[in-house]
Amino acid sequence: MKEKQEKKKEIAPNGPHFSELVQGYWRLGDWGMSPQQRLTFLKQHVELGVTTVDHADIYGYYQCEQLFGEALALDKSMRDTIEIVTKCDIKLCGEKNPDWKVNHYNTSKAHIIESVNRSLARLNVDNIDVLLLHRPDALMDADEVAEAFSELKQAGKVNDFGVSNFTPRQFELLQSRLEAPLVTNQVEINPINFEVVHDGTLDLLQQLRVKPMAWSCLAGGSIFHGQEAQYVRVREELEAIRQEVGASTIEQVIYAWIRRLPSDPLPIIGSGKIERVQTAVEALSIELTREQWFRIWIASKGHGVP
Repeated sequence: MKEKQEKKKEIAPNGPHFSELVQGYWRLGDWGMSPQQRLTFLKQHVELGVTTVDHADIYGYYQCEQLFGEALALDKSMRDTIEIVTKCDIKLCGEKNPDWKVNHYNTSKAHIIESVNRSLARLNVDNIDVLLLHRPDALMDADEVAEAFSELKQAGKVNDFGVSNFTPRQFELLQSRLEAPLVTNQVEINPINFEVVHDGTLDLLQQLRVKPMAWSCLAGGSIFHGQEAQYVRVREELEAIRQEVGASTIEQVIYAWIRRLPSDPLPIIGSGKIERVQTAVEALSIELTREQWFRIWIASKGHGVP
């Protein structure tokens, strides 16, 4: 293991401090790890300086928080070394919820509080560092959400709140009802899909000095093997820049490309292999020039800048 990188970032004014990279656990159920192996992986990425972990109640069809909690129970002192992010509001139909006919969203006060209580139990912790609303809900009553957030904060169950996949107006609506600032908006950012760069999402966050969390940084892995013209162009440009900057892999160039954005996104790592986490950590030292950044933009768009 390389030396631990200590730097953490305040993700919003007077907000929590997160590691520069976040370890995502949405595929934890696919990693085939025993509880002890999960704990070892957690300790290894914390040792690398990746102390913030990302969950959601629905990950692994409501299983991943439980799997993580089983590992955490083996060494409860690890709770003091990490920042836990989790999400709620998506309701999945299926065997566990036979009365629901379709997947849907629920941002009611009752559901938010119920979801947090279940997440706390599954994770084996007393509080959550940051709770995010997972998806924008057309039926969201911002006043009701504010009541839920206030009650959870007063009860000591959640320290801070944020959102995921919200548009600028949706973010502003919810913020208008809250006393404390939303501390992040977790959005998709990768060289294939980066609409948030242009639709005002990242502009608003930069204005508010709120750092986004970036999910699907590697486009779900398709960036490595997609055969459509866009994927091929992007791969070729990433490889050219990899050689220029001395990176070991094109994924390091991708992380550097995302981190070059002035809103200062925190990339989420999706792999359960510690070698991939270390590769991502090593990418923190890579800086792209403006031209290199726009070369990837042009490769993705298939045309030059206007």
